[in-house]
Order: sequence, then structure tokens, then C-alpha cells
Amino acid sequence: MDNPYIKQYPELMAGKTVLYVHGFASSGQSGTVGRLREVMPEANVIAPDLPLHPAEALELLRQTCASEQPSLIVGTSMGGMFTEKLYGYDRICVNPAMQMAETMKEHGMMGAQTFHNPRRDGIQDFIVTKALVKEYKAITELNFSGTDDGEQRRCWGLFGDEDPLVDTYELFRQHYPQAIRFHGEHRMSDQSFMHSVLPVIRWIDDAQQRRERPVVYICTETLADGWQKPTSSMLKAVRMLIEHYQVYFVAPARSAEPERYAEVTAWLEQYVNVPAWGHTVFTNQRHLLYGDYLITADDLPEAMATVVRYGSDTFKTWEEVIEYFDRLGGQ
Repeated sequence: MDNPYIKQYPELMAGKTVLYVHGFASSGQSGTVGRLREVMPEANVIAPDLPLHPAEALELLRQTCASEQPSLIVGTSMGGMFTEKLYGYDRICVNPAMQMAETMKEHGMMGAQTFHNPRRDGIQDFIVTKALVKEYKAITELNFSGTDDGEQRRCWGLFGDEDPLVDTYELFRQHYPQAIRFHGEHRMSDQSFMHSVLPVIRWIDDAQQRRERPVVYICTETLADGWQKPTSSMLKAVRMLIEHYQVYFVAPARSAEPERYAEVTAWLEQYVNVPAWGHTVFTNQRHLLYGDYLITADDLPEAMATVVRYGSDTFKTWEEVIEYFDRLGGQ
């Protein structure tokens, strides 16, 4: 492949149908569709062109779900708003425009518009009227109507921390606990997709397959240098490890060092970001952690996992840790 940021994962969602729901003024030919197909070549990625009127678009999506039974639905922007409504399926809403009518009025979407991507019907121009805005307002008033306990764990929200167009993080989090900020803007780049969306897809695929990966614990003292910047090659190692292992980050318990709790959480959010969400363990008894590997700067002979002692003669740097796990090949 020519793109240096994109990697292929043939095992990811292999043999499954993935439905992509595009954003406003876009189509099923968007760059995100190509990205999904490139990264998951064994998945069947489908992406219909949505009608302009929201009730028609939602009906088409529900019909598509009924006929195709997707294992995963990914929606961006306006498509994220529609995706939230497709109850009964695992789904990811990226920068969802949950207040679409307000977004249309506030960001110059009124009047004559042009679709950003080619559409199968050949139509490229359309007009946003006040009546159409009212239609979107009416349909968004029905958001979150099916958020029972079972649905709450099937829907994820990802929100770019530099999104100038939409910010419905707090609104979404009132209804779904799985709301995560990622480093990125409204439109996903290759980097934000690979580092933020893909880990969530992997978590969902693992849960569907009941796949149990070997567990790697990484103690937080190995992550930062003396200036509290990421240790050299640490992020490279984390991105490699999450491809093959279930990775958790281990920090001192809040009861022992309350000020460290907020510091560690903020640091992980800033530098590790999405892979650390829901995968952080606070404990002062790390030797009791049951897993396959424990990466730590301490000597823990009583640990219940194979200790990879960062900073030792064998593992002086993260590059040596990477080489070790590369030889293991995911075992």
C-alpha cells in the first residue's frame, strides 16, 4: 500500500458486514469508506447514499439493517446522529451531529449546496430550506429514545478534541457511558482513524468473537521521562501491542496518592488517548495482577505474570521491548 499510515488487518471483522453512514452533503463514496475497506479487506463494507430528507434516510438505513444485518455500524457527523438511532446493533458514532438543525443554521449550510462526493443517482446540487431544517429538528428530538441498559454498551461515541463544527460530547455522555474524546478534528484523518477508531473496532470485534487476547499490563512509570513527556518509542510500542494483546495501564491507587489520580488520567488521555480509555487499573498491589505480561520498572519476583523489567539490561529501551514482543508474535 502507498499510504504510510494505513495498515491492513485481514482478520478484523473478517466475513462480517460493516455499514458506514456518511455525513451531511456526502455520499457512500467518501474517503472514510475507502479507508474502512483498505484497513479491513475481509469485511463487507456497505455504504448507501442517504436521501436528503431525514425521515427517508432513516427508513433506508433501517431497511438496510434488516436486510444486511451488519455486525457493526460506523457513522460520522450527521451519519453519527442516524447511527445512534439504529438500535440493536453494535455501532460507533464519530463526531455525531446530535443537534443537526442547529449545526445547519450555525455553519452556513442553508441555501444552495453541492455534495462533496459523487452519488449514484448523479445528483450533485441541492438546496437546504427552512422546511428541511425543521425536518432535521423534528428527527433529532427523537434521539436517545432507545437507550436502555442493553443498548448502552452497544453504542460508542468518539469526539474530536479539535472539532470546530460539532461538540455533542456532554449530551451523548448523558445517555451512553462509552463517550471518548480523541485527538482530531471533525473530518477524520488517517492518523485519527488508525489511532482512535480502529482500537474501538478491535474491541467490538473481540467481544463479538469472544476472542481472548493475552493480557499485557504496562506500569505508568515506564511511559514518561523526567520531563513527563512520552518515553522514546513508547507510543510506537503501545500501538504495536494493542494489535495483538489486551493492554492495560497500571497506576498507583487513588487512596494512596489522590493527586496522582487526576494527573495520570490526564496524561494518559493526552498521550495514549483512546487505547487507555476503560483500560486503566489503579492499584498498589500490582504483583497481584493476573495476566500474561507485566511491563514495569520494578523488580517483582512474586508477580502473577511474566515481568518485562523496563530499564534493565535486557530491556533498556522501548525498542528492545518491541523486539521482544515482535519475536513472541502475539503469544
